[in-house]
Amino acid sequence: MSKIQALGFGYIPEETKHHFFVVIPRSQNQKITVYERFDWDDSEVQQSDIDYKSLKVRIDKHKWDLVKDQLQQEFNNTLKENNILVGRFKIGEIPVDRLLGKEMVLLLWAIEDSDPKLIPVALKNWLGLSREERWWLFTMTNAVTGQADDKRGWRKAIRYALTENPIDDEKHKQLNIFDLFK
Repeated sequence: MSKIQALGFGYIPEETKHHFFVVIPRSQNQKITVYERFDWDDSEVQQSDIDYKSLKVRIDKHKWDLVKDQLQQEFNNTLKENNILVGRFKIGEIPVDRLLGKEMVLLLWAIEDSDPKLIPVALKNWLGLSREERWWLFTMTNAVTGQADDKRGWRKAIRYALTENPIDDEKHKQLNIFDLFK
């Protein structure tokens, strides 16, 4: 059976217009930006919904480089399970399936203002959540503080829950979402 064709990481414009859009600039000084979009231009250069209203997060290249391989691996594992062609993060514009995008933005929100030394802990905690828990946390956070520069409330809680929740490497197990807020 042949693999399902998709753009970027699992995005199939014929199925839905809702997706996330990662822009990775060539310059080391520019930040990676992630947009949530509800439209797909059939042109080579995407222009609709690339504005401040749809901007979810900006993150510096150093922090992005610390998480992109794990994100790529996690996403590609999911895509393989669903018989969809895998993707990779490269310089340029990468569309991401809406559910994978929610998971990605959740992790990026957690690390955007954190010390880079805390990123390995954030990754372990993020990986310890089920996909459904990641979607739920994204939805709750996005409802109130989903804009790029709105870092209060749930957004702060996500940062602390994922970056400062202690992980015992020897006893690393699937986390229960409600344990994060005890």
